[in-house]
Amino acid sequence: MTTHTDDFNLTGYHFELPEALIAQEPPAVRGASRLMVLNRKNGNLVTDMFARLGDYLPPCLFVINNSRVVAARRAGTRASGGKAEFLLLSPLPLLRPEQTGGGWTCEAQGLLRPAKNLRIGDTLRFADDFALTVLEKGEFGRGRVRLEWQGDLAGLLERYGSLPLPPYIRRPATEADAARYQTVYSRKDKAGSVAAPTAGLHFTPELRESLSAAGHQWTEVTLYVGYGTFSPVRAADIRKHVMHEEFVELPPETASAIQAAKAEGRPVVAVGTTAARTLEGAFAATGSIGPYSGFTDIFLYPGRPVRVVDHLLTNFHLPESSLIMLTAAFAGREAILSAYARAVEEKFRFFSYGDAMLIL
Repeated sequence: MTTHTDDFNLTGYHFELPEALIAQEPPAVRGASRLMVLNRKNGNLVTDMFARLGDYLPPCLFVINNSRVVAARRAGTRASGGKAEFLLLSPLPLLRPEQTGGGWTCEAQGLLRPAKNLRIGDTLRFADDFALTVLEKGEFGRGRVRLEWQGDLAGLLERYGSLPLPPYIRRPATEADAARYQTVYSRKDKAGSVAAPTAGLHFTPELRESLSAAGHQWTEVTLYVGYGTFSPVRAADIRKHVMHEEFVELPPETASAIQAAKAEGRPVVAVGTTAARTLEGAFAATGSIGPYSGFTDIFLYPGRPVRVVDHLLTNFHLPESSLIMLTAAFAGREAILSAYARAVEEKFRFFSYGDAMLIL
């Protein structure tokens, strides 16, 4: 794939999106989404329903992100009686709790709002058995805190917290989101994301079963989605953008499944940009398709090699975001912008609760 100067210019990834196309709710029925299929070899575009995904793929290996979204946003009360909010950014499995008296404590990273009302040393209490102390304040509301709690932290978050819906969903989270903003294959032992791997939201158990019956296979990775996924690219030359880090896990059985698929000529389909980042980040770190556990800050855009993923299943992303640049790494910037223009014309639903695109 050849690159052009505009491929590295931030403005080259701008497109006009009517606000009415930003999905504020999931479809009434899970899986009742639309699908756009982009063939990067000939530029052909087809529109269909997501339920017919299998019609466009030979038997392949789907790589899914099994991470689960945590109810990580919680309002608390300061000692003065004022209110403030905390959004936990540290994945639960990476926390290192220490036992203290009748409870637990550990340091964590998060967002404090309004940050200007909280000083170092201030306490924010969520409940009698759950509080934090501000240890350090950084840019854009980020802070390092000491959490203190009794019992099970994941359970406390579920009890007192709310799901951190993306900033472009302009409504509070509801009980319905507790189910619909999770994939059907998310695992409780992989709880720690602050955003869903949204390409996976379209799958139902029934569709997965029918795809398996047709010869498709499944394997899992974990990427704990961080809030950086919503951070805009601010560098005019995108090559100067500093990408956020996310913790990923590619287990030995997944590496073996990918190796077997490659040897047998079956396409490897990344379900979502998070699965793609995991596979390509692990390869970049190790130089091979093998097990990996650690952070990745890989930034994919046109001209950056794609080593592992053959096809990408994804949603439609924000203008000038690192995620639309990732899709352009697979299909080319102009092809992606053409597809997005078609999606706008045909009133596809955009972003987390929106429709899907398959890049072949």
